[in-house]
Amino acid sequence: MHLRILHRTTFTYAGKAIDSFNEVRLRPLNDATQHCRDFTLHLTPATTAHDYDDLNGNTIHYFDVPAAHSQLIIEAHSTVDTVPLADRAPVPSVLSADLANSLEREMLAEFYTSSHYVPLEVELWREAHDALADGRGDVWGDVRRLGSHIYRTFAYKPKATGVNTRANDALKLRMGVCQDFAHVHLGLCRSLGIPARYVSGYFFNSTRRPREVEASHAWIEAYLPGHGWAAYDPTHDRPADHRYVKVAVGRDYADIRPVNGTYRGPPTRSLKVEVTVRETTAPVLVT
Repeated sequence: MHLRILHRTTFTYAGKAIDSFNEVRLRPLNDATQHCRDFTLHLTPATTAHDYDDLNGNTIHYFDVPAAHSQLIIEAHSTVDTVPLADRAPVPSVLSADLANSLEREMLAEFYTSSHYVPLEVELWREAHDALADGRGDVWGDVRRLGSHIYRTFAYKPKATGVNTRANDALKLRMGVCQDFAHVHLGLCRSLGIPARYVSGYFFNSTRRPREVEASHAWIEAYLPGHGWAAYDPTHDRPADHRYVKVAVGRDYADIRPVNGTYRGPPTRSLKVEVTVRETTAPVLVT
């Protein structure tokens, strides 16, 4: 599938802002499931952005606007080719004991221990064991069962939580949005020793169904030795397929904030985020 994406963030200030410095994670990643064919970043007021890759392989663009301005617009344009699920390498069956003894797992400690939004408290451990009360199976099967458990027992309810809600708080509420579903899923996986990371990106929704949203989205990836990262979306209860575009990965939301910055001046009067994801007819070329 060939997708064209527009992500526009507009900050409007109650006066004049100065000395604005910003980092953005908006460029889609390249991996075995997708290829970012093109990416451009337009900034208003006009300024030059520089970029670097962080420890997780995400591209970070950074820029500053020292002069006074009343509005900041960050507009990212991307075109991405995605690989159909049937054409991807199948996720292998890996026993929990084999994962625990894997040398690969030892290199991923930050993805099976506590993080800012996913403190591994006893409530998450208990929920994971309740979800798998019938016993552990292969690792990918367990990841899917945990995701299905969240889908069945949580309500998708915008505004019930906020951007700072942690996994243990969302677990108590049993409601939230995709960010909360992903954080809880991470907590359940990590409580069982399964390395798992947060994924931010986009979801193309050609025919909207209950709970499905277009545009910005979050899901998780679990690590399996000999295979790598496998993606699952607990909000929609399914593996991530060709409709998903991955932008950034990390321990949790704190690592992948799309736009993060500081400035001096009056408070922000308004923040508006607009995202569109559209399919195009351009040929698919995945490398």
